[in-house]
Amino acid sequence: MAARAPQHRRPSAPGLPAGVAPALLPEGTDGTRSAGGGGTTGARSAGRPSAGAAAGTGYDTVTVSVRHGLEAVDILRLRGACGAVLQSRGGAAVSFLVPAGTARGWHLPGSSCSPGAVLLPATDPRWIMAPAGPQALARPTDAWVLRSALCEAACTLTAGGLGPF
Repeated sequence: MAARAPQHRRPSAPGLPAGVAPALLPEGTDGTRSAGGGGTTGARSAGRPSAGAAAGTGYDTVTVSVRHGLEAVDILRLRGACGAVLQSRGGAAVSFLVPAGTARGWHLPGSSCSPGAVLLPATDPRWIMAPAGPQALARPTDAWVLRSALCEAACTLTAGGLGPF
């Protein structure tokens, strides 16, 4: 007779579906975690403002290494959740546009998040996922979906012998 392995369950917060880890929920201002969204963050902008570039006050930027970022872009595209993504001037980093305010609560090793964003014209060749539509509006990536994709990308790269980074 085979012994059954113990089943470990993740703790869940009230009002959340089973299996959602409270550690991934944003913290409220009182230090509690909430399921209703909240503190999201961004990373450093991909470059200095140039002629025709506008400062995006409605965005923060999350910046990661290029290999890590491109893997995350693939994951987000498969999920249909990829917003605007820009490669740095030197090509060594990738920056994701995320909603403003994300920088206050962003804590993910291997990435940085900074308030504000540099928005280049939609025709600039540094866009990996360029703003689209008739007005070329940049769509931000949801910060918690991005966090999940970056973690998954790190695991994939590490399993393939390409990490840690």
